[in-house]
Amino acid sequence: QVQLVESGGGLVQPGGSLRLSCTASGSLFRIKAVGYYRQAPGKQRESVAAITSGGNTNYADSVKGRFTISRDNAKNTVNLQMNSLKPEDTAVYYCKVEGWPWGQGTQVTVSS
Repeated sequence: QVQLVESGGGLVQPGGSLRLSCTASGSLFRIKAVGYYRQAPGKQRESVAAITSGGNTNYADSVKGRFTISRDNAKNTVNLQMNSLKPEDTAVYYCKVEGWPWGQGTQVTVSS
């Protein structure tokens, strides 16, 4: 079964940066659109950014200009570069491919 694995989360101060990575086994990953989602405590899971197989991207208004999604098909990886982090970015971050199961997520905590 295909498995998505997120990594790169951690604790960072406001204004700092983190880079999340999403990997999956198999060659199908590189032809799939991939999205990053996040879920903060007590809130619903929300879409953060997405990238198509051709590299087209879109972002939630709350992260535009701060987050950048990219993919490296040679490494079967989709990355989320997060800059100028704010406390409200604190959440568990997941990557998702339609029809594939959710991964375990990676915790991002922005706090001084």
